[in-house]
Amino acid sequence: MTTTSVRTVNEPWLSRLLFADTRLAPLWALIRIYVGWQWLEAGWHKVTDSAWVGSQAGTAITGFLRGALERAGGERPSVSGWYAWFIENVALPNATLFSYLVALGEVAVGLALVLGLLTGLAAFFGGLMNANFLLAGTLSTNPVLFILATWLVLGWRVAGWWGLDRWVLPRLGVFSSSLTVSRPTGGRKADPS
Repeated sequence: MTTTSVRTVNEPWLSRLLFADTRLAPLWALIRIYVGWQWLEAGWHKVTDSAWVGSQAGTAITGFLRGALERAGGERPSVSGWYAWFIENVALPNATLFSYLVALGEVAVGLALVLGLLTGLAAFFGGLMNANFLLAGTLSTNPVLFILATWLVLGWRVAGWWGLDRWVLPRLGVFSSSLTVSRPTGGRKADPS
């Protein structure tokens, strides 16, 4: 029988301060609400447009995807070949489904972020949509929103503290500790192992 030793890597004080200290909850709330509002506004425009959701669903996204396919060719393509394959063989044949997924997904991500509900998960899916828009050759606000979504995923423990996560996450079995964050005063502690 073999035994395996397990080592725990402690989180650096700066990382704990930025991503786990509730004193920074107001900053995280501002970032979270800003990103959430951007998604909610974009999604609302789509769910109220029949070219995205309704009688002509799939029309708008088909135009977007065909434009992305055009950017896959030429001397300096801005869309990778593998992503063009995905667009052509998966997204375009299912344009109506993708239209609903994008429109309703944007609203869901926006609402979750504004309310601070399952913030890390919502930010992950927002970042995933941003990544897909970037892969399709669309810049707009996508790089900034992708970076902010990544930060929200990293700071998920406090990003929803001034939101519903403060009460929902403990009910889902996510427990927090009340450790205080302090900057080390001296040198590094010796490794006991």
